[in-house]
Amino acid sequence: MAAFLAGCQASPGQPERLDSPPSTVNVTPATPTATPSAVAPPALPPGAQAELDQRLIRAAKANDAGAVAELIRAGGNVNAKDAIQDSAFLYAGAEGFNEVLQLTLAAGADVRSTNRFGGTALIPASEHGHVDTVRILIAAGVPVNHVNNLGWTAMQEAILLNDGGPRQQDVVRLLLEAGADPGIRDPQGRTALENAERLGFSGIAAMIRGG
Repeated sequence: MAAFLAGCQASPGQPERLDSPPSTVNVTPATPTATPSAVAPPALPPGAQAELDQRLIRAAKANDAGAVAELIRAGGNVNAKDAIQDSAFLYAGAEGFNEVLQLTLAAGADVRSTNRFGGTALIPASEHGHVDTVRILIAAGVPVNHVNNLGWTAMQEAILLNDGGPRQQDVVRLLLEAGADPGIRDPQGRTALENAERLGFSGIAAMIRGG
């Protein structure tokens, strides 16, 4: 990372206790994907902050967790968006980049933020069948019944935009367990159950009926 970041690193850890022999001190080196430091870095001029934020988004889109951690430590804003309204948090959630996602959540990601389609990170994660990502986002508090600009919830996208296979069934199960409402209708007036039945996704339909 450029010298630009060198002055923004977190301060060294606590000094060694004087009553402890040096040989008994275990030093664990920091890893690139460690949780970002809670110590706030110095404020940057607006132009430098904007550049740092865009670097962070690019690193997230490259699924480079080490760079993401370093840029967050330098003051990168995980909620800042690029020209197509992606933030590091939203993109990591949508694409199932779970290590990057966890870093953004630890750095204060806004779990209610929305993308250019008016959807939360949970909606594309559900569509793509990223089961572990869906679990992470639900635990983080992303609203399960949010409706995007297309008129779809996470459950509707999990059904309408995939194949109804095992991963989609796991996603629907997680959403139901989290309190997702299968009765929310899409723009055509269909519920999640009606769409599952119409598309022949019997496993999902049975799960919703029993939910």
